[in-house]
Amino acid sequence: MKSRTRIARARSLRSTSTDAERAVWAALRGRRFEGLKFRRQVPIDRYFADFACVAVKLIVELDGGQHAEQVAYDEERSRVLSLCGWRVMRFGNNDVLENIDGVARAIFEEIKIIRS
Repeated sequence: MKSRTRIARARSLRSTSTDAERAVWAALRGRRFEGLKFRRQVPIDRYFADFACVAVKLIVELDGGQHAEQVAYDEERSRVLSLCGWRVMRFGNNDVLENIDGVARAIFEEIKIIRS
């Protein structure tokens, strides 16, 4: 995909965020995790990561209801991103919407592990 097309696709994905994506973004934005910057809908290889922190090579992916039917796709996606040097965390939309504090804590703990 050409650079211009990837940028347009990322912008489109950002403008059509789900409730769960907006909740996670509210928790991650503004360098709230040890001063680390997260970005939304980051193109990596042939995918767009929901959220990514380049400094620690951490991706946070959110899985909606449709992901139950595409387990093999998600596993391959995580495998490719891992081969690119990224650590991938996955959370279900329901987990985010029902327990955003727990999701934020899990992300914070993962960052501490990566940095240690």
